[in-house]
Amino acid sequence: MAPQQGGLTMINAIVLGSGTSMGVPMAGCDCRVCRSGDPRDKRLRPSVLLEINGFRLLIDTSADYRQQMLREGISDLDAVLYTHHHVDHILGLDDLRSFSMLNKKSYPLFGMRETLQNIRRVFQYVFPEDPQAKVYPRVTLREIDENPFEVGALQVVPIPLLHGQMPVMGYRIGNFAYCTDVSFIPERAFQRLEGLEVLILDALRYKPHPTHFTVAEAVEAARRIGARQTYFTHISHGILHREAELPPGMALAYDGLTFSVEF
Repeated sequence: MAPQQGGLTMINAIVLGSGTSMGVPMAGCDCRVCRSGDPRDKRLRPSVLLEINGFRLLIDTSADYRQQMLREGISDLDAVLYTHHHVDHILGLDDLRSFSMLNKKSYPLFGMRETLQNIRRVFQYVFPEDPQAKVYPRVTLREIDENPFEVGALQVVPIPLLHGQMPVMGYRIGNFAYCTDVSFIPERAFQRLEGLEVLILDALRYKPHPTHFTVAEAVEAARRIGARQTYFTHISHGILHREAELPPGMALAYDGLTFSVEF
C-alpha cells in the first residue's frame, strides 16, 4: 500500500476481519447468512491493520490472525494495539511466533492493565521468569491508560468505551478511529471522536444484545459522531450484507475492505 497520495501522508487500512466472536459462517449453523455465497458474508474475527509511511500497526491479534496475514500477504508488523482481552481479540498472539523468528525482532504490545494481565496469564510461556530464556514470540508489554501515547512516530488517542460493564479501549489515529465491542460510549469518548473522516464501529445485529450495539444503536451513535464515512464491524450471522439498509455515509465493513484516510 502506498503511504502517500498527492503529497499527503495517508493512513492505509485493511479490515482483516469484520465478524463476531464465532465468525461467519458459524460452525454447525445452517442459516441463510452462514450458507451465503456472497464473500462479504464470510467474516473472520475482528481486526484491522493500519499502515502509515511503512509503519504497520495491528489492532488486535484475532483468533484468525494467521489466516488474515496469509490472505493479505503480510510478512511483518511494527506494533500491536489491544482493545481488550476477550479471546477473539488476543488468541492470535501465539502466531506472532513466525514473524518474531523470521524477522528476528520483538514486538511491543499496547493495552490497558487488565488486558495485559490477562495476556500474561493466557500466554505464560511467552513471559518466562528467566530473562535469558529463548521464547517466541518475543514481545514487550506497554501499559496504557486514557492518556494519548506514542507508537513509533504516531500519536494514538485512546477512546474509553464500555462493552457491557467491561471497560474496553478504542483508538484514534489522526482522522481515523476504531471502536469495536462497544455497547456504550461515554461523553468524554464522544469528545475524542469529533472531526473524524472514517470511523469503524461495532454493530453486532438487529436484535438487542447486552454488550454490543445493535445496528440501530450504532447508526444513532454514528450520526452523533458525524464521521464522513462509518463502517460497521463485529457483525453476526444475523445480518445479510446485501440486505443492510443504512443511511448515506454508513456501510457494513467486510473482510478485505481497504480505504485511505488523510493523516
